[in-house]
Amino acid sequence: MSRYILDTDHVTLFQHNNSKIVQRIQTIGSSNILVTTVTLEEQLRGRLAGISRAATKPENLAVSYGNLRKTLLYFCSINLLDFDDAAYNCYRDLLQQKIRIGTQDLRIAAIALANQTILVTRNQQDFSKVPALVIEDWTI
Repeated sequence: MSRYILDTDHVTLFQHNNSKIVQRIQTIGSSNILVTTVTLEEQLRGRLAGISRAATKPENLAVSYGNLRKTLLYFCSINLLDFDDAAYNCYRDLLQQKIRIGTQDLRIAAIALANQTILVTRNQQDFSKVPALVIEDWTI
């Protein structure tokens, strides 16, 4: 059976209980669903930025810390893929090809290629530039 990496956009939709994403994950089975440490980084940066912004509005601080906790619990419950040596080698090759997409997206693509997985994303415009990367959008 195929394995799927959820891009950050699909992780966020899942965390907000998007019915299409939830149903698809239930159909496939959570053991075949993966998330990258790059997405972990992106979400943690967002949560920490939210806490910094909330410092000027103390009434939002508890919500911001609650969101950080929810994010931590989510990432403790999923299959997480590292940016390892194989991913780094793919990343370096993609850089040499001068593919014009964001650094984080290129790292996620490299992890997907190194692990021979399907990347699930709404960002078809950028990820379609990566040769041999198989992508799907579960929101359609």
